[in-house]
Amino acid sequence: MLRRFITVLLIFIGQILLSQQITCSPKDKAAVENKLTEIDGMYQGNFGVTMVSVGKTFMKTPYVAKTLEIGDTETLVVNLQGLDCTTFVENVLDLSKLLRENDLSFDAFIKNLEVIRYKDGKLDGYTSRLHYFSEWIANNAEKGLLKDITGEIGGTEITKDIDFMSTHRDLYPFLSDDANFSKIKASENYLNNQAICVLAQDKIAENEHLIQPGDIIALATSINGLDVTHTGIATREKDGRIHLLHASTGSMEVEISKKPLAEYLKGIKSNTGIMVARPL
Repeated sequence: MLRRFITVLLIFIGQILLSQQITCSPKDKAAVENKLTEIDGMYQGNFGVTMVSVGKTFMKTPYVAKTLEIGDTETLVVNLQGLDCTTFVENVLDLSKLLRENDLSFDAFIKNLEVIRYKDGKLDGYTSRLHYFSEWIANNAEKGLLKDITGEIGGTEITKDIDFMSTHRDLYPFLSDDANFSKIKASENYLNNQAICVLAQDKIAENEHLIQPGDIIALATSINGLDVTHTGIATREKDGRIHLLHASTGSMEVEISKKPLAEYLKGIKSNTGIMVARPL
């Protein structure tokens, strides 16, 4: 009897602690539950195709920046009503995993989101979030969720100092805390000791046939201190070409690029190429 009481008590305490780390309004929870109902039955045995199908259910969803910068402490923010480019990819990956695992529950959605968004799958303050997308790819590869295939499709290693957050401290309210700032510096130092592979912009068209629907595309940049400025999902459209399904800052909504990816990127002055990660 005592053991059963202790078990129930620990579960109750765990639920309280979890609820304190989640930011999710009733509308946001309803949006997730509605999405789970909408995508039910969408998995067809091909994970990449599923990623595209799920991603397209978000078409016209508003682009909203900084949806994760809420409150004074880091929490797991649940928001399908407004997405930036990274949260779009995270939520599509999460929902696609749920379809494959045949567990379309809100609790499973929450657990997957934490695993995808945070270092080693554990929310532990602001600096545990995977802020730099090259680290997002590398850490989620370590978790077995995806594979960086950039080198396999013609990419080459580059050397670049990644330090945008620490050199623009005033843009990030959480970095006013010295402990957070030191941890972000440590993350940057780690990144600067890792190779980053990029498929150059002028090599994308000739290697486009190696990109599959559902691959995660990260846009590399020439901006000092940054690795990636934007991300989305590869989709092969009726023209037979790879396009970008993404939460766009141009249209301010989720859309498919009108031009194929290779041509679309030529219109972005700071773009140097792409990183490509394949969900497993």
